[in-house]
Amino acid sequence: MLVQTRNHLAVNGENPANLSLFGQEMNLNTWAICKMNMFLHGVYSADIRKGDTLGDPQHTQGGELMTFDRVLANPPFSLKKWGKEEADNDPYGRYPYGTPPKDSGDLAFVQHMIASLNAEGMMGVVMPHGVLFRGASEKAIRQGILNDDLLEAVIGLPPALFYGTGIPASLLIINKRKPAERKGKVLFINSELEFEEGKNQNKLRQQDIEKIVATFDDYAEIKRYSKVVTLAEIAENDYNLNIRRYADTSPPPEIFDVRAILHGGIPVREVESEYIREEILIDFDVRCVFDRRDEAYFDFKPAIDSKEQLRDIVQQEAPDADNSAAIISQLERWWDKYKVSLHELDAKVAKAESVMKGYLKELGYE
Repeated sequence: MLVQTRNHLAVNGENPANLSLFGQEMNLNTWAICKMNMFLHGVYSADIRKGDTLGDPQHTQGGELMTFDRVLANPPFSLKKWGKEEADNDPYGRYPYGTPPKDSGDLAFVQHMIASLNAEGMMGVVMPHGVLFRGASEKAIRQGILNDDLLEAVIGLPPALFYGTGIPASLLIINKRKPAERKGKVLFINSELEFEEGKNQNKLRQQDIEKIVATFDDYAEIKRYSKVVTLAEIAENDYNLNIRRYADTSPPPEIFDVRAILHGGIPVREVESEYIREEILIDFDVRCVFDRRDEAYFDFKPAIDSKEQLRDIVQQEAPDADNSAAIISQLERWWDKYKVSLHELDAKVAKAESVMKGYLKELGYE
């Protein structure tokens, strides 16, 4: 994180030498790796201390915490035995919103980071989703942070991005000096579906990162991706910050058309649904594969008698790889669901029984 911060300044034409870097790490190996990383990148002035950030913060002046312009962290998720007893009498006053449970130190790290910000400071922290909706003392802490209008954005990340855990994580963006147009609001971004799948670990592609950053910079609302929510609405939801409550990526409930299942045919209302048109059949002309039977149903074209032909047509009409894969998947689902009706299956079973009886009769069985 420290190296990337420095690189960001260099890429944007700033002088990295003007940046003062501070860090603290409890794990001896991780601390040593960080020190070496600083040395290898020519950052000799970085102040990297070893110790328990919650129990023994090292960056202090005159008995008070040092404060910074920017604070970044990826603390251990739901740390047990993080030091609640000592925190209840914290000499640095880091927990004005209360102390979290003794077996879940997530919001202790968040509050330490808030206390380490100066009056214009901003922070980003990786958190498990539980901190967004768990109750009791953690709810009270969320309520305090929200009432002080510190939370600027909540960003949901895809699963399996981090070593050692497959669960999806979230980013909390806290700003001590929110712009006037963002006051009283929180931006929710749900990027859980936008990533490159790996064998053991997933990763964010460059376009995924750019979309998150652009959405945050513009504080933009994008359907099924981001939503700007007022603090009043969050309060009505009992200070629940569950991302899907505000920016839900899940598809609408599937419609089961009994008539289509009995008689075959693809329901027009399915094909023309807002979700299918916006998320799957994007700019795809369904006349390539469907004939209109009547006002309510499509049929697959008579010339299409296999899924292979279906795939060939889609690949010709929708050459974009990601788009064509989604279209093929949906068309194949419709094929399996509606290509053959139950009445047709009954007829095929009756015909098969008749043929079988003929064979048995030939063999002398009545």
